Amino acid sequence: MSNKAIKKDTENEKKKTGGKWKWAVAGILSIFLIAILCTACNGIAPSTEEPVKIQFFGMDTSMTFTAYGEGAAAALKNAEERMEELESLWSVTDENSEIYQVNHSQGKAVAVSNETAEVVRYALAMAEKTEGALEPTIYPVLTAWGFTTGENRIPAEEELAELMPFVGYDKVRIDGNQIQLSEGMKLDLGAVGKGYAGDLAADLLRKEGITSALLDIGGNIQAVGSRTDGNNWRLGIRNPFGEGNLGVLEISDKAVVTSGAYERYFVGEDGKGYGHILDPATGYPADNELAAVTIIADEGKQGDALSTALFVKGLEGAKAYWQEHRDFEMLLVTKNGEIYLTEGMMDDFSISGNLSDMKIHVLNQL
Repeated sequence: MSNKAIKKDTENEKKKTGGKWKWAVAGILSIFLIAILCTACNGIAPSTEEPVKIQFFGMDTSMTFTAYGEGAAAALKNAEERMEELESLWSVTDENSEIYQVNHSQGKAVAVSNETAEVVRYALAMAEKTEGALEPTIYPVLTAWGFTTGENRIPAEEELAELMPFVGYDKVRIDGNQIQLSEGMKLDLGAVGKGYAGDLAADLLRKEGITSALLDIGGNIQAVGSRTDGNNWRLGIRNPFGEGNLGVLEISDKAVVTSGAYERYFVGEDGKGYGHILDPATGYPADNELAAVTIIADEGKQGDALSTALFVKGLEGAKAYWQEHRDFEMLLVTKNGEIYLTEGMMDDFSISGNLSDMKIHVLNQL
């Protein structure tokens, strides 16, 4: 990212004032990642090799897998079947899924597959690492808000008080491939499942000889290698407060995941917007300075987990977590229209020219 592309400051330097964005639509952001496969607009000659693309629905979202090279069609079909297999294991609504069986075991231990045991272990590990900001047992509270049924409502304080004792990752027992929940608790892998499944699908493609592919899993982006012309994949991050893109992010062999209250929300009778990302400490939708969190990581499962957890933690909590761990990059958008990005992604992100006067903070390692 050149100095011409972005006017920057750092957390330890004098702040530069820039243009202000208006916070609109009941406080809800509309930002998402778009894979830009056509690059004629940026002066890079597009690849002459025709891609193979498949589109399908799974894990409650639309997916688009694109790959290049010999055997791409067969490899993508296998990747689609792998995603369907994982959904059949992890669905919270399919009575035949392993997660459903665990959730309805009435406190008894349930034997599960290696894939399910591993993803649950990862979710619990990230819950501990984020000090509970990621909470895989929040499902009963999500249901009370109607985010799992589509019948949204604001639950009474008394109802939430009755449900909160059933929330707590530290209450989940896992021994080998045996998972046990206390009666009334329910697991939901929504905050890690798509990323984890994307990792497995990407690994499958690599094993089948695919070196250039892009997986769009309902907005979770998983890149296998780079473009066939040797250039990075270019992802547009949409301007949440207007038309066009906020900027363009270039990646190779990375995962990019964005979370924000814009994804699923409803407007209550009080006129306030309520997003689906709940703060496990309160049972209410996370409400802080952040409008969206984008994570760039080596693995989709980490990006998936951290995009949710750091949104819950808020601006200062997200910055502190990055300073402690620094094994990922992030871009934060605040409700007042400011951007915070980590120094490791400076050369990979270019802000749109019409937004070059925005106030941007570059986070440096302390």
